[in-house]
Amino acid sequence: MGAITDLTRMWLTRSRKPFLFTDEFDQPLSFAECPQMGLYIHIPFCRSICSFCPYCKVSYSEERCARYIDALIREIHMVGGQATSKKTVTSLYFGGGTPALVADRLQDIISAVDQHFTITEGIGIELHPDDVKESLLRMLKESGVTKISIGVQSFHKKYQTILGRRAVDISAMQHALETAAFETVSMDFIFALPGQTFEDLRTDVDTAFAIGANHIAIYPFIDFTFTSSPVPVMPKREKRRLLDAITDYCLRRGYIRTSIWTFSSEKGARYSSMTRDNFLGFGCSATTLLRGQFKINTFLVEEYCRRIDSSQLPTALTLRFSMRQRMVYYLFWTAYSTKVNAADFERFFGVSLKKMYGLELSIAKLLGLVTEREGVYSMTLKGAFYYHYYENFYTLSYIDKMWGIMRKEAFPKRIEL
Repeated sequence: MGAITDLTRMWLTRSRKPFLFTDEFDQPLSFAECPQMGLYIHIPFCRSICSFCPYCKVSYSEERCARYIDALIREIHMVGGQATSKKTVTSLYFGGGTPALVADRLQDIISAVDQHFTITEGIGIELHPDDVKESLLRMLKESGVTKISIGVQSFHKKYQTILGRRAVDISAMQHALETAAFETVSMDFIFALPGQTFEDLRTDVDTAFAIGANHIAIYPFIDFTFTSSPVPVMPKREKRRLLDAITDYCLRRGYIRTSIWTFSSEKGARYSSMTRDNFLGFGCSATTLLRGQFKINTFLVEEYCRRIDSSQLPTALTLRFSMRQRMVYYLFWTAYSTKVNAADFERFFGVSLKKMYGLELSIAKLLGLVTEREGVYSMTLKGAFYYHYYENFYTLSYIDKMWGIMRKEAFPKRIEL
């Protein structure tokens, strides 16, 4: 897998230079002039640890959680205070872990954010199905949350068992959602589980929209090397048939495709914390993407708090982009939305997309991976599958390696990818 991603990186960046992350940790973040910026906050605490989940998480402890939230608020002030005036941002997303575990401190966190940033497109938060209760939803609304994403994974008992999850009380979830109106109610599902069929996925999709969702995400199962999940990987051909079938079904039902794996039943219903040109991340494992750099915070809660206590940013590693590297990163994550607008690319980089990647785009069109209309390149079903297929290589070659190291080392000296 590494060979494929290495060759792709060298071809698209026109360089043999790897992505080099170093322990440059306490430099100012030049975000004041960055357009289309989002915010992300990571809450790493969980009641129980799911074996398949690769994200930064630890078992919940009231004392440790309280200390973490205090440190998180200080990090927000340390970073936000670097700007001379309030910065307008698109959105704020809370991920985890289980952010609902800090619902009673949510207003404190948002108040800290509000001192430095003006949010224009709302606040989103991830929820465990067990947390979808009327009292919690009301608390979230009062705190300013406008979007929720519920990690259902599957409504089917057989897949809940495979994933080590408890059964979802569908009627209770529906009742709770009927009591609170959010701009977006998203539900996450995993596809490519062993034995999973189109009918299984179709039932999940239909149930989600029937009980109150207006947006769904169907993410592929990825077998990270550092997780303890025993779930086997679905063969490529079977996975493609499943992805094509559920995509075709959603489109025939009139749902709007908002990204590779997401569909909405209403125009404007969106939930995505990563399709932003730039973003600031706060908390353990949170990443920051700016025009010229990418940085990632330490994964270890105690080391995160200790670094904040010493009045230093909790950055573990920083990548300084070459221009071509930044272009590749931009295109990879912009393509997640299934579309790349040449005008947006030129506005961001000051050079035309065709000048930089005209050959690659022509080949993609010839292979039936994309179509072009008025400067907008759109993925075909075939292109969407191969994006997913390559994203699996990318994840296991880059993210798996980096996260595997950072789960053990608080502040590595350097990582080459």
